[in-house]
Amino acid sequence: MSSPNGLFLTLEGTEGAGKSTNVFRVCQTLDHARIPYIRTREPGGTEMAEEIRECMLRSRQESVAGLTELLLVFAARTQHLETVIKPALAEGKWVVCDRFTDATFAYQGFGRNLNLAQITTLEGWVQGDLQPDLTLFLDVDPVLSMERIRGRQLDRMEQEEMDFFIRVRNGYLRRAKQFPRFKIVDASRSIEAVQQDVQSIVELRVTHWLKAQKSASQDTE
Repeated sequence: MSSPNGLFLTLEGTEGAGKSTNVFRVCQTLDHARIPYIRTREPGGTEMAEEIRECMLRSRQESVAGLTELLLVFAARTQHLETVIKPALAEGKWVVCDRFTDATFAYQGFGRNLNLAQITTLEGWVQGDLQPDLTLFLDVDPVLSMERIRGRQLDRMEQEEMDFFIRVRNGYLRRAKQFPRFKIVDASRSIEAVQQDVQSIVELRVTHWLKAQKSASQDTE
Protein backbone atom coordinates (compact mmCIF):
# COMPACT_ATOMS: atom_id res chain seq x y z
CA MET A 1 0.00 0.00 0.00
CA SER A 2 1.26 3.46 -0.84
CA SER A 3 0.53 6.54 1.25
CA PRO A 4 -3.17 7.16 2.13
CA ASN A 5 -3.63 10.78 1.03
CA GLY A 6 -0.35 12.58 0.49
CA LEU A 7 2.61 11.19 -1.41
CA PHE A 8 5.65 9.55 0.13
CA LEU A 9 8.85 10.32 -1.80
CA THR A 10 12.25 8.98 -0.75
CA LEU A 11 15.77 9.67 -2.00
CA GLU A 12 18.36 6.94 -1.68
CA GLY A 13 22.05 6.66 -2.41
CA THR A 14 25.45 6.03 -0.94
CA GLU A 15 27.74 8.67 0.51
CA GLY A 16 28.68 11.38 -1.97
CA ALA A 17 25.73 10.70 -4.26
CA GLY A 18 24.32 14.19 -3.77
CA LYS A 19 21.19 13.36 -1.79
CA SER A 20 21.11 16.60 0.22
CA THR A 21 21.49 18.72 -2.91
CA ASN A 22 18.72 16.84 -4.69
CA VAL A 23 16.38 16.81 -1.71
CA PHE A 24 16.60 20.59 -1.96
CA ARG A 25 15.78 20.45 -5.69
CA VAL A 26 12.74 18.24 -4.97
CA CYS A 27 11.53 20.76 -2.41
CA GLN A 28 12.05 23.63 -4.84
CA THR A 29 9.93 21.79 -7.41
CA LEU A 30 7.15 21.25 -4.88
CA ASP A 31 7.30 24.87 -3.77
CA HIS A 32 6.89 25.96 -7.39
CA ALA A 33 3.87 23.66 -7.76
CA ARG A 34 2.47 24.86 -4.41
CA ILE A 35 2.34 21.32 -3.08
CA PRO A 36 2.27 21.09 0.75
CA TYR A 37 5.12 18.91 2.03
CA ILE A 38 7.51 18.19 4.85
CA ARG A 39 11.21 17.46 4.51
CA THR A 40 12.77 14.88 6.80
CA ARG A 41 15.48 12.21 7.00
CA GLU A 42 16.39 8.78 8.34
CA PRO A 43 17.64 7.80 10.73
CA GLY A 44 16.18 10.86 12.42
CA GLY A 45 13.28 13.19 11.81
CA THR A 46 12.24 13.60 15.45
CA GLU A 47 14.09 14.63 18.59
CA MET A 48 14.30 11.07 19.87
CA ALA A 49 15.11 9.57 16.46
CA GLU A 50 17.92 12.12 15.97
CA GLU A 51 19.41 11.04 19.31
CA ILE A 52 19.31 7.42 18.12
CA ARG A 53 21.00 8.50 14.88
CA GLU A 54 23.81 10.22 16.75
CA CYS A 55 24.29 7.14 18.94
CA MET A 56 24.38 4.83 15.92
CA LEU A 57 26.80 6.88 13.80
CA ARG A 58 29.23 8.04 16.49
CA SER A 59 32.69 6.50 16.24
CA ARG A 60 33.78 4.55 19.31
CA GLN A 61 36.32 1.92 20.29
CA GLU A 62 33.58 -0.59 21.07
CA SER A 63 32.57 -2.79 18.15
CA VAL A 64 28.91 -2.39 17.18
CA ALA A 65 27.09 -5.59 16.24
CA GLY A 66 25.16 -5.48 12.97
CA LEU A 67 21.95 -6.55 14.73
CA THR A 68 22.34 -3.73 17.25
CA GLU A 69 22.61 -1.28 14.37
CA LEU A 70 19.56 -2.77 12.68
CA LEU A 71 17.39 -2.54 15.80
CA LEU A 72 18.45 1.06 16.40
CA VAL A 73 17.43 1.95 12.84
CA PHE A 74 13.98 0.46 13.27
CA ALA A 75 13.52 2.01 16.71
CA ALA A 76 14.17 5.44 15.20
CA ARG A 77 11.91 4.61 12.24
CA THR A 78 9.02 3.64 14.47
CA GLN A 79 9.13 6.99 16.25
CA HIS A 80 9.54 8.83 12.94
CA LEU A 81 6.59 7.10 11.30
CA GLU A 82 4.20 7.51 14.20
CA THR A 83 4.96 11.15 15.01
CA VAL A 84 5.91 12.67 11.65
CA ILE A 85 5.41 10.65 8.47
CA LYS A 86 1.97 9.10 8.98
CA PRO A 87 0.35 12.31 10.33
CA ALA A 88 1.73 14.33 7.41
CA LEU A 89 0.45 11.86 4.82
CA ALA A 90 -2.95 11.76 6.51
CA GLU A 91 -3.10 15.55 6.19
CA GLY A 92 -2.56 15.26 2.44
CA LYS A 93 1.03 16.48 2.50
CA TRP A 94 3.95 15.07 0.55
CA VAL A 95 6.75 13.61 2.62
CA VAL A 96 10.25 14.09 1.17
CA CYS A 97 12.55 11.76 3.08
CA ASP A 98 16.33 11.43 2.81
CA ARG A 99 16.59 7.62 3.01
CA PHE A 100 14.08 5.09 4.34
CA THR A 101 13.81 1.30 4.60
CA ASP A 102 15.54 0.65 1.27
CA ALA A 103 18.66 2.01 2.96
CA THR A 104 18.24 -0.55 5.73
CA PHE A 105 18.14 -3.41 3.25
CA ALA A 106 21.14 -1.94 1.41
CA TYR A 107 23.35 -1.04 4.38
CA GLN A 108 22.41 -3.55 7.07
CA GLY A 109 21.13 -6.31 4.78
CA PHE A 110 23.67 -6.30 1.97
CA GLY A 111 26.44 -4.21 3.54
CA ARG A 112 26.42 -6.02 6.90
CA ASN A 113 25.25 -9.33 5.44
CA LEU A 114 22.33 -9.53 7.86
CA ASN A 115 19.40 -11.85 7.26
CA LEU A 116 17.07 -10.19 4.74
CA ALA A 117 14.07 -12.17 5.96
CA GLN A 118 14.58 -10.75 9.46
CA ILE A 119 14.70 -7.23 8.05
CA THR A 120 11.49 -7.93 6.12
CA THR A 121 9.84 -9.09 9.36
CA LEU A 122 10.87 -5.90 11.16
CA GLU A 123 9.66 -3.87 8.19
CA GLY A 124 6.23 -5.47 8.49
CA TRP A 125 6.03 -4.90 12.25
CA VAL A 126 7.04 -1.25 12.01
CA GLN A 127 5.48 -0.12 8.72
CA GLY A 128 2.62 -2.49 8.09
CA ASP A 129 2.02 -2.19 4.36
CA LEU A 130 3.11 1.45 4.09
CA GLN A 131 5.75 1.94 1.38
CA PRO A 132 7.11 4.96 -0.49
CA ASP A 133 5.19 5.96 -3.60
CA LEU A 134 8.34 7.06 -5.41
CA THR A 135 12.01 6.37 -4.71
CA LEU A 136 14.80 8.23 -6.46
CA PHE A 137 18.02 6.23 -6.33
CA LEU A 138 21.05 8.41 -7.00
CA ASP A 139 23.45 5.84 -8.36
CA VAL A 140 27.20 6.42 -8.30
CA ASP A 141 30.21 4.11 -8.34
CA PRO A 142 31.55 3.68 -4.77
CA VAL A 143 35.06 4.72 -5.86
CA LEU A 144 33.73 8.07 -7.03
CA SER A 145 31.49 8.47 -4.00
CA MET A 146 34.44 7.99 -1.65
CA GLU A 147 36.47 10.53 -3.62
CA ARG A 148 33.67 13.05 -3.19
CA ILE A 149 33.61 12.81 0.60
CA ARG A 150 37.39 12.72 1.02
CA GLY A 151 38.56 15.44 3.38
CA ARG A 152 35.41 15.72 5.48
CA GLN A 153 34.99 14.26 8.96
CA LEU A 154 33.59 10.77 8.50
CA ASP A 155 31.07 9.10 10.77
CA ARG A 156 31.31 5.46 11.79
CA MET A 157 29.41 4.22 8.73
CA GLU A 158 31.42 6.31 6.28
CA GLN A 159 34.66 4.80 7.59
CA GLU A 160 33.80 1.34 6.24
CA GLU A 161 35.98 -0.41 3.63
CA MET A 162 35.28 -0.17 -0.10
CA ASP A 163 33.89 -3.72 -0.25
CA PHE A 164 31.13 -2.64 2.14
CA PHE A 165 29.99 0.19 -0.14
CA ILE A 166 30.14 -2.07 -3.19
CA ARG A 167 27.74 -4.45 -1.44
CA VAL A 168 25.51 -1.53 -0.45
CA ARG A 169 25.28 -0.29 -4.04
CA ASN A 170 24.53 -3.80 -5.30
CA GLY A 171 21.80 -4.04 -2.69
CA TYR A 172 20.21 -0.84 -3.91
CA LEU A 173 20.35 -2.01 -7.52
CA ARG A 174 18.66 -5.27 -6.59
CA ARG A 175 15.91 -3.35 -4.82
CA ALA A 176 15.51 -1.11 -7.86
CA LYS A 177 14.93 -4.14 -10.09
CA GLN A 178 12.41 -5.54 -7.61
CA PHE A 179 10.22 -2.47 -7.07
CA PRO A 180 8.79 -0.35 -9.92
CA ARG A 181 8.59 2.70 -7.63
CA PHE A 182 12.36 3.11 -8.08
CA LYS A 183 13.72 5.61 -10.57
CA ILE A 184 17.49 5.31 -11.07
CA VAL A 185 19.34 8.57 -11.68
CA ASP A 186 22.97 8.48 -12.83
CA ALA A 187 24.58 10.59 -10.10
CA SER A 188 28.09 10.37 -11.56
CA ARG A 189 27.28 13.29 -13.88
CA SER A 190 27.34 17.01 -13.17
CA ILE A 191 25.12 18.41 -10.43
CA GLU A 192 23.11 20.30 -13.04
CA ALA A 193 22.40 17.19 -15.11
CA VAL A 194 21.36 15.16 -12.07
CA GLN A 195 19.12 17.92 -10.75
CA GLN A 196 17.42 18.26 -14.13
CA ASP A 197 16.58 14.55 -14.15
CA VAL A 198 15.30 14.70 -10.59
CA GLN A 199 13.16 17.72 -11.36
CA SER A 200 11.66 16.10 -14.46
CA ILE A 201 10.72 12.94 -12.56
CA VAL A 202 9.14 14.90 -9.72
CA GLU A 203 7.26 17.25 -12.05
CA LEU A 204 5.72 14.26 -13.83
CA ARG A 205 4.62 12.74 -10.53
CA VAL A 206 3.19 16.09 -9.41
CA THR A 207 1.08 16.23 -12.58
CA HIS A 208 -0.29 12.73 -12.02
CA TRP A 209 -0.92 13.38 -8.32
CA LEU A 210 -2.82 16.61 -8.98
CA LYS A 211 -5.00 14.87 -11.57
CA ALA A 212 -5.75 12.08 -9.10
CA GLN A 213 -6.61 14.62 -6.40
CA LYS A 214 -8.95 16.47 -8.77
CA SER A 215 -10.62 13.24 -9.85
CA ALA A 216 -11.12 12.13 -6.24
CA SER A 217 -12.60 15.52 -5.38
CA GLN A 218 -15.07 15.31 -8.27
CA ASP A 219 -16.12 11.80 -7.24
CA THR A 220 -17.12 13.04 -3.77
CA GLU A 221 -19.20 15.94 -5.08
